[in-house]
Amino acid sequence: MWTKSYSKTVKNLNTAEVWNVWTDVNQWHTWQDDIEFAKLNGEFRKGGLIHFKPKGGPKIKLELTEVKPNSVFVDLTRFPFARMFDSHEIIDHGENLEIKSTIRIDGPLSFLWRKLVAENVAKGLEEQTDRLIEKVKNG
Repeated sequence: MWTKSYSKTVKNLNTAEVWNVWTDVNQWHTWQDDIEFAKLNGEFRKGGLIHFKPKGGPKIKLELTEVKPNSVFVDLTRFPFARMFDSHEIIDHGENLEIKSTIRIDGPLSFLWRKLVAENVAKGLEEQTDRLIEKVKNG
């Protein structure tokens, strides 16, 4: 198993604002420049499926494996003999809000998928978080 996390603490944001941007899946492409599209069919809830296409990559399905409104969601990408979990957390510290993302990959071929996919996803966590914060602040 391999894990990589990134977090950033900011002022003047609230959990609902961040959550609203995260759960507006069909608009992810407007603030994440590394994806062509993301489409959620149905509600943003555990078991929901997101059809996702990263730029330069194949279309994939992400499964929402955990959803706690205004707190955390986890999506799962399945690869042959490996699984990648992408956890997104909002941690309220009173005047400050921490936004944390964690990539975890496990399974017999996780070493391969780590090199092919997970490390690149992890490299983009800081920029993705900055773009999320910018989207929340600027609408």
